[in-house]
Amino acid sequence: MTSTMYDSHFLDRLESGLRAALPRWGLSEATDLRLLTISENATFRAHDPVSARDVVFRVHRPGYHTRAEIASELAWLGALGRAQVVPTLTPVPQLDGELIADIDDDGVIRHVVAFGLIEGREPAEGEDIVRWFHELGAINARLHAHAKDWQRPAGFVRKVWDFDAMLGDVKLWGDWRAGLGLTPEGKAVLERTARVLRQKVEAYGKGEHRFGLVHADMRVANLLVDGDRLSVIDFDDCGFSWYLYDFAAAVSFIEHEPFIPELQTAWIAGYRTVAPLSDEECQILPVFIMLRRMLLTAWIASHSETPTAQALGETYTQGTVALARAFLASQAAEGERAAS
Repeated sequence: MTSTMYDSHFLDRLESGLRAALPRWGLSEATDLRLLTISENATFRAHDPVSARDVVFRVHRPGYHTRAEIASELAWLGALGRAQVVPTLTPVPQLDGELIADIDDDGVIRHVVAFGLIEGREPAEGEDIVRWFHELGAINARLHAHAKDWQRPAGFVRKVWDFDAMLGDVKLWGDWRAGLGLTPEGKAVLERTARVLRQKVEAYGKGEHRFGLVHADMRVANLLVDGDRLSVIDFDDCGFSWYLYDFAAAVSFIEHEPFIPELQTAWIAGYRTVAPLSDEECQILPVFIMLRRMLLTAWIASHSETPTAQALGETYTQGTVALARAFLASQAAEGERAAS
């Protein structure tokens, strides 16, 4: 992935292609269209003054999700909405009823989906984020219960987020060894960490009560607070992984913060208001946090054109190495206690 993928010229071209497609959703020529975020995809907000409609568009990064994978995400979102499991996005169909549109981007087909606007803002760190992680734990428990019981439609396909996908042979988000500013010494630390992580997750296993369909990216940027309501957005990375990996994803990019244990305690307590969760199960959480951190180190390197990657850069890699050292020390101490 090149560092120029989302440069200004590309974004102008993308906006032009999306604007030409707006009539497919019944939006007028007067519609105001503006870029909201750039991450895995480009997200735009549209406001049509004629119909007073607000729509959020996700223009997919080419070469990441197939049309079948996108359709599967939308199928789960639809099922969650009908069952009222959690406040979340509602897909908006085109006038012909189709949920996925294709636009031509200089000879490259880009998939586009539309969603209804959800009011709210990201939870702020200084505004009782612990409270929201308690609610998030309950939301995760409801999502996991739904995933376990839901009869997925024929042709349902999503990516599998296991060790091989993250740090092994598949490397869906790139190779952590390409981490920005990674030194030979740091690489050696992360190599040891990866070996320990593989051992831990293989021992934990993929039993059906531990591994299934999850959101996989429920970080703060994908949460919206509106009064007392917490909504979850952006199921773009939903797939098959460990259920408790959802907590690790929730603390993405802030894994080093001293308040993480407090958020973990709140999340566990919230989860237990909906479903049982043993202390034994929770012992795996530090493993998933470290696994996610190394995955994100790879993501930053392979998505260096995004504002998030540019803001974090080499500092994030250095933090990953520091966390890995602490993780290895804690695992060694745990082994010594078990042996005594």
